Amino acid sequence: MSLLVLGINHQTAPVGLRERVAFGSDAMPRALAELRAMPAVREVALLSTCNRTELYALADDRGDALADWLASHPDAGDLHAYLYRHEDADAVRHLFRVATGLDSLVLGEPQILGQVKEAWAVARGAGTLGTHLDRLFQHAFTTAKRARTDTRIGANPVSVASAAVRLAQESFSRLEDATVLLIGAGETIELAARHLVEGKAKRLLVANRTLAHAQELASRHGGVALPLGELDRHLGEADIVLSATASRTPIVTRAHVSDALAKRRHRPMLLLDLAVPRDIEADVATLDDVFLYTVDDLERSIEDNRRSRREAAREAEAIVELQTARYVEALQASTRHAPLKRLRAHGERSRAEAVAKARAQLAAGRDPNEVLDLLAHTLVNRLLHPPTAALREAALSGDAELARAADKLFPPLRPGDAAADDHAAENQPGNADA
Repeated sequence: MSLLVLGINHQTAPVGLRERVAFGSDAMPRALAELRAMPAVREVALLSTCNRTELYALADDRGDALADWLASHPDAGDLHAYLYRHEDADAVRHLFRVATGLDSLVLGEPQILGQVKEAWAVARGAGTLGTHLDRLFQHAFTTAKRARTDTRIGANPVSVASAAVRLAQESFSRLEDATVLLIGAGETIELAARHLVEGKAKRLLVANRTLAHAQELASRHGGVALPLGELDRHLGEADIVLSATASRTPIVTRAHVSDALAKRRHRPMLLLDLAVPRDIEADVATLDDVFLYTVDDLERSIEDNRRSRREAAREAEAIVELQTARYVEALQASTRHAPLKRLRAHGERSRAEAVAKARAQLAAGRDPNEVLDLLAHTLVNRLLHPPTAALREAALSGDAELARAADKLFPPLRPGDAAADDHAAENQPGNADA
């Protein structure tokens, strides 16, 4: 029985293939049921995000059937060429690195831990998560929490959008009280909108040259869409402006901002120009009560943050290695203790059955001394039958290793021991069974 991880991610497969092998939340229960129905699969969980699709399984083979199942996903094509596979300790290490953000496209990004927790919860709800995988995922959550607590792997933003929102949060004591105007509707503005929603910005305005695109983005994030032609009418409402368009000429002029400040009675404005070429005229920075930052200003901060995360990542990798070793050691110890647990369970079962039989005989009025003798005889026979049969078979087959193990478990009887005297008496001439 092996612990397996099979999957594809942003490092091994193009986005077109990752899209075809992605599983939505509505498809998860059925997919998990199909996987668990495979003869070799004992437990299984499925993690599917925009950057990865991975199967975590406890299985009786090396996962060839699981790989074939994933490759048979509609329109997946030749998935095997992009598939990676990890087993046992390597599988443990992989999950811990994923949960910690060490295997992410953006090093240390925090969203993946929530996605791993969701995969665990869905598998648990579907009844495909057993003791082994449940314990593994719980340990992964502990490892990720420790890495984020003991290092700064997720402390600093490493994208222009996240850095811009972080600056906005630091500039306004309560982002919850701020109105934010987003100019554009591309990927950078989309990411900024997500971060602003997470930061609980009070109000989002989205202005774009194509109003339909502004409406789509605004509807996803609870904002209000504006045509770009009405920008000057609404600029004064904004405490924070983030702009990232493909315009070749500035969209926000010094005159626009000067008029907006007058309407705001010169309450401060933060303007973040994330576009190249710039969307906001440079001389806007000369106005009082205006704080203007360009993408170059943010990039310097981002590069410092990237270096900080790389240093933190080395510390987080050490934590992952330590936790992997501890988990594997505990798993091996549990495996070594399994025979002892089975032995004790056999003893307890034999005791319970013998005692129940003795009580029934006493209740039927049988002589207590006879019942005690029968109880002792029954217990000895039931406890010693399995090892006796195994030793007899070992003697016939020449299994010297089992005989040596028996000598360690059952040391030779010494003269004077009651058991030794009984044994000697049983083997005297004339005392043999007829």
